[in-house]
Amino acid sequence: MTEPQSLHARRLFGRRKGWKLRPHQAGLLDTMLPELALVLREGGDPKSYFTAPIDDVWLEIGFGAGEHLAWQADQNPRVGILGAEPFEAGMAKLLSKLALAPTGNVRLYTEDARDILTALPDASLGRIFILFPDPWPKTRHHKRRFIQTEMLDELARVLRPGAELRFATDHASYLEYALERLMAHTSFAWTAQRAEEWKTRPSDWPPTRYEGKAIEVGRPCAYFIFRRV
Repeated sequence: MTEPQSLHARRLFGRRKGWKLRPHQAGLLDTMLPELALVLREGGDPKSYFTAPIDDVWLEIGFGAGEHLAWQADQNPRVGILGAEPFEAGMAKLLSKLALAPTGNVRLYTEDARDILTALPDASLGRIFILFPDPWPKTRHHKRRFIQTEMLDELARVLRPGAELRFATDHASYLEYALERLMAHTSFAWTAQRAEEWKTRPSDWPPTRYEGKAIEVGRPCAYFIFRRV
């Protein structure tokens, strides 16, 4: 496998802006986002980013419209959830959800998720979610896929032993590409014992709108849980 020399030198996400936001959504970006914004501190304990009592910290990279992140924050009030999403409309949709059901355990980042990883100390996270990332389907763009061997090295560094990396995709090529790299990485062990376990979404893994659209058009989804060894 040939990997890029420096992943951080490459842009791994797509566009930042799409359609024009509704006034309410734009207002949340101006008023609510600053209150929840993650201000990184190099090497700082991620629990210190939260004022509420926190037992563990999880990170979702590219949370889309935020359905999964909002659910996890609500169901796990003593877990601090860090969320990174550069797409403005996705951030606005999550803020709309949190405005209706406020939680004190969410911090949000609008820039590159790799900044968060770089700032985190070793073995500081209990779970990382990478759910339906951009598959970058063209061969010449595969170097922009988030799952790369070098990236897995960094994810392994910030996950403590026994922690989980959860990855989902509906793109067959990306599934094969990511699984090849995950299976080859000595810091991760696949938890699935049979095919049904990765073809079926676990009960503590809520559906997302993107997943629903994939299923509607007949694209099967894969749900992987790898444990940090």
